[in-house]
Amino acid sequence: MDSNHWVSRSMPYLTPRTAGQGDAWGAEAAARGGRGGQRIVFAGEVPAPPEVAELLGTAEGAPVVVRRRVILLDEVPCELTDTYYPVDIARGTALAGTAKIRGGAVTLLASLGHRGVRVVEDVTARLADEEERRVLELPPDRPVLRLSRLTLDAEDRPVQADLMTMPAHLQRLRYELRIEFTGEA
Repeated sequence: MDSNHWVSRSMPYLTPRTAGQGDAWGAEAAARGGRGGQRIVFAGEVPAPPEVAELLGTAEGAPVVVRRRVILLDEVPCELTDTYYPVDIARGTALAGTAKIRGGAVTLLASLGHRGVRVVEDVTARLADEEERRVLELPPDRPVLRLSRLTLDAEDRPVQADLMTMPAHLQRLRYELRIEFTGEA
């Protein structure tokens, strides 16, 4: 594999962190000899856009909490991530603010009683739009990958929806799945 490509794994971002672990992105970047960071450009309540309403099982335009971030690798933008939460879970918590969350949002959600147990991800490719090109510093003909991730709790209730946009030429997504045998054919 070309050393300019980033191999992204979802699992570290889906499990709560233990004390002293730091955030998943910082640890992943450090393991590759880099420095991971993020810039939170907005956090708060917004009307649910159609895609988010469908993911979270709410009405289009209903209030949801979003954290919009530019993900950085060595201070260079490498991903745009909008993370949405049902308002009844996130209102009044650190999820609705712009401060960094110790251990990350997944750890905070678990401490609030909202631990994810199932995840559905969809990946699509398309050309970057004007804003994505500007922030990610891409030429007009460069495609991006769009990863949509829905995290559900033990009752199959949506607790978090992520919409991530990343330059396709720098990414490779890897999925490792455990197959459990139930004894039925």
